[in-house]
Parts: sequence; C-alpha cells; structure tokens
Amino acid sequence: MSSTDWKTWEGRAVDGKFPLRQWLGGSDHSAVFLTERGSQKAAIKLIPADSADSDRVLSRWRAAAALSDPHLIRIFEAGRCAQDGKPFLYVAMECADEDLSQILPQRALTPAEVTDLLPPLLDALSYLHGKGLVHGSIKPSNVLAVGDQLKLSADPIVSPAESNPGRRRDVFDAPETAAGIVSPAGDLWSVGVTLIAALTQSASLTEEAWPRDPVPPTTIPEPFRGIARECLHLDPKRRCSIADIKARLQPAGRSVPAEPEAPPPIPQSPVYRKPIFAVLLVVAALVGFVVFRSRGKNAPAQTSAATEQPAPQPVSAPAPAPAVHEPTPSPKKAAAPRGEVVRQVLPDIPQSARNTITGTIKIVVRVEVDPSGKVTTAKLTSPGPSSYFANLALKAARHWEFSPADAGGQPTASTWLLRFRLKRTSTQVSPERVPR
Repeated sequence: MSSTDWKTWEGRAVDGKFPLRQWLGGSDHSAVFLTERGSQKAAIKLIPADSADSDRVLSRWRAAAALSDPHLIRIFEAGRCAQDGKPFLYVAMECADEDLSQILPQRALTPAEVTDLLPPLLDALSYLHGKGLVHGSIKPSNVLAVGDQLKLSADPIVSPAESNPGRRRDVFDAPETAAGIVSPAGDLWSVGVTLIAALTQSASLTEEAWPRDPVPPTTIPEPFRGIARECLHLDPKRRCSIADIKARLQPAGRSVPAEPEAPPPIPQSPVYRKPIFAVLLVVAALVGFVVFRSRGKNAPAQTSAATEQPAPQPVSAPAPAPAVHEPTPSPKKAAAPRGEVVRQVLPDIPQSARNTITGTIKIVVRVEVDPSGKVTTAKLTSPGPSSYFANLALKAARHWEFSPADAGGQPTASTWLLRFRLKRTSTQVSPERVPR
C-alpha cells in the first residue's frame, strides 16, 4: 500500500479500541498511526498478516510486551484485526517524540551528544542480551526519544534461535544476517554503523572492499573511531563487547560536562510524529531525533537572561522586565524578596546545535517549587518545534532556585512558567509566577 492509501485509514479503529487519529509514517508494508490507549497517547503499527511468519511475528511482539527496561519502548498490546476484508497484525506501543533518523539529514551529532547517546543504548542491549534476546535492528530510525529519555524500539526484538535466510536489509544489519544468523554480535555491528552515521551523517561502508574489515572514516574522533572499528569486524567473534565499549567511553565521559540529576538529552522527532520531528539531538533528538512547539502574560515578577555561551550560567537577581544580559564570569546568588527568582540556569546548547536554529525557538516550562524555593517538578507546557531544544530547557529548569513564597507570613509552595527564547547567538528566559 502507498502512503496515500494508508492515510485514508485515518478515522478508523483497530480492534474496536484503537482509533487511528493520524498517519505518522511507514512503508508499503507497514504503517504507524497516532492512537490512544485510554487517556494515554500511543502509537500503533499495522502490517499485513498474509505472510507465513505472521504467527511468529505476533508471538515476538507479545513476548516483547513482557519486557521491562527504561530504555526500551513499552509495548502495550499486540493482536490481529481486519481492514477492508484483509487480515492485519497490530502492535500498540509507547509513542516516541523523535528518532535519530530525523535529525541526521540536518546535521551530525557532536561527540558530546554521542557520549550521552551511547550509554542508554548499551544498557538496553545489555538487558536484552542478558535475557538471551537480540534487538536485531539497531539503526537511527529505531533510536528514539521519549521526553528526555533515549529508548530503543521493541518490536524488532528477536531470539537468536530464529532463522530467517536472506533477512539482511541494509548496511546496519551485520553481514551474517544474510544467512539468517542473528546474535548479540550482530547488534554490536549495528551499533558501529549507527555510530558512524551519527557522527558523519552517512552510513556508507565500502562493501566492495570486503572480505577486509570495513575501516571507519578518519574524520571520526577517538574514542568513537576505535569503538566503530572494533564493532565492524566481519568475523562476529572478533567484535568488541558492550563492556569494552563502556570502558573506551570512560575517558570521553570524564571530559564532557554533565548535570548530575537530569537524564541525558537526546537527540530526539516522534518516530511517530513526522510533522514535529526536525532536530534531537536532536540526543539528541535521536532529537527532525527533532522538530516540535510559547506565550506570555503579565506576571508579578519577570526577569530574563541571555548568554552566547553553551554552558549553563547561574545569574544574579533578575531585573523587572525581560532583557538580554552578557554572561557574568563568576555569577553569585543574590538575596531576593520572597517569591522571587534567585538562581537561573540556562540550557547547555552546543554551538553546532545553535547553528541549526533559524529565528527564535520558544519553549515554556512549568515548574512546581516547594516552600524552601527548590524545584520539585518541571514539565513542558509548550515544547516548541524541537524536542531536542525543549529537553535542554527542561533540564536547565530543574536547577532553578527561588526565594520562598509567602502566604500569611509563612513560606509556601509556588508555581512558575519559565519562557525560554533560543536564538542562534543567544538564550533568553522570562520567569512568570502563576497565581495559585
């Protein structure tokens, strides 16, 4: 079926309980729609059930639904249905915000973003391999972002015992999959190719040079070039292990600044939200893994700050109206009246990511503040066009501090809207306290 044919299904229901709200993408053989599971947004994938292995596919999906790992997309339900008198299989799953394949056409990831991307990906693989399973399809389109978490798709997961000759589809699949061999070593090959694609925007390997091992481009910095090289041995037995990759990442990990409390940003575009995915990473968006959605009103206390530096900068007591300030080299907390901002933290945006910004990206984060002035929860109320930048703003918002609000002479909790305005050369933010 063509994309035009799939789109005509919008408005239908699957199995009487999953409304097809919006066609999000797919191929001639499959389609993904935005749907609902109760009050929860979800995604649903449909494929024809006329093949001989449809029972095996359905069994795999149902087995994957029993898995539980924070870096795997959750599968809610899988089953059979009929549309236009033809049999189909469906799998309802967690809806992602972005996938890496939607970022890479716009830009390559930075080494810092890849340093954030690899650990959760490797943790998910460790979980699967520990259960005797393999992912079987690691590639940018299956590296997803849900909020500020990176996750792998779960519907391709397979047991190494399954044989499927002629299964190799592209360069992300290990060479031995053409003979129906799937194994943890095959996942490591896919990690190596995905790593090259993330850093160069290209997954091309000179297959005509085989049987020699592929050589990663010399433009890839260490330790990533070494990791890719050790993943891409044609002999599966010579490929590195997940533990080897983690060990190689240690030096790079120590050199990359990180926030201790917040999950790593990802390049993130809902696999299932093509219109909004323009940049993750657009970690990181996966974030294109990155393209998604700001408003302003009168507030009792408004301030703004701006910086052209990529690192978060705490700034002193805010001015009464939004304004752009040069970053201060040694910011200090300033005393403030009750119910005011005393510390602002701006998003840590790599310059390579800033270079993708056109105009102004507006993001609104709602933060709940306890009586001591600490942020307890932060939530995106208007994520703007890019999940990647939205997640960076959300990460920064968690570290804001306020002077305790006053109610009858006693400290009390408060709620604030933080309105971020990101430009190619500056970051501005205006806090607005929400009346309770």
